[in-house]
Amino acid sequence: MTIAAIEAGGTKFVAGLLRIDGSGSAPPIVLARCEIPTTVPRETLAAVSSFFLKSAAEHGSPDSIGIGCFGPVDIKHASPTWGRITSTPKPGWKGADIAGYFQNALSAPVAFDTDVNAAAYGEYLWGGARGLRDFIYLTIGTGIGGGVFSNGSLVHGLSHPELGHLKLAREANDDYPGRCPYHHDCFEGLASGPAIADRWATNPKELGNDHPAWELEARYVARAIAAYSFVLSPERILIGGGIGMRPGLVERVRVLLVEELAGYLLPLTDSGKITHFVDRPALGSDAGLFGAGGIALRFSAE
Repeated sequence: MTIAAIEAGGTKFVAGLLRIDGSGSAPPIVLARCEIPTTVPRETLAAVSSFFLKSAAEHGSPDSIGIGCFGPVDIKHASPTWGRITSTPKPGWKGADIAGYFQNALSAPVAFDTDVNAAAYGEYLWGGARGLRDFIYLTIGTGIGGGVFSNGSLVHGLSHPELGHLKLAREANDDYPGRCPYHHDCFEGLASGPAIADRWATNPKELGNDHPAWELEARYVARAIAAYSFVLSPERILIGGGIGMRPGLVERVRVLLVEELAGYLLPLTDSGKITHFVDRPALGSDAGLFGAGGIALRFSAE
């Protein structure tokens, strides 16, 4: 199958025309790929559509479209607002009809889910979660979100999991009020990329590895992972995103997670098991794009 895959992020859209074997046994072959800054809906969506139309002229039209989108989004297919972004704090994007736009522009059926669910599905098919039935893909970047696999399936319920809006106990010396416009000092409000930049008045990329920002960041990530571990009992947690994949962060998180668990989860009491339990995605920055292709493949088979 030829699939138009879209990882629609709050900072950028990653678009790829993928060739995927119908069985899904082998990772996708990327026929064409581009990255487009997320500005306003009309401009961004038109640029992505133009890329696919040009790619189709060389490689053929896509059989289907897979979209993993930043949220919150409506993933209920029977809902009148399916495929739209809902209560996002990102200016201009509330109500944007992502699925409908590309279905009309490319004349192909659409599979639609969150960006983190797509990334989780990519890791499940071809990455660091192959063979697992219970795991979490956590992304830390412009926002914080997570895709949850439970008993071999992505979790969809009332809407979709919102792991970034978990309320956390604050560190005693942290008086930053939090950046989330809804909950202020939730996990995303305290530990997303913009929160780090706001708290320290510096682009996180400019902060050295010995800056206290990273110890505080690792503490909040470890605290959130401890909560997820107690509630969801995952076999593995993969941490992606621009902040999440920063060199050294996962290693810090592993050390602090042992403290946060306080010996309660016996399977995670030694460092070797913690190393396997918390890791980076095997697909790296391709997890979301490949996963978007994967959900389109699954949708076509249903």
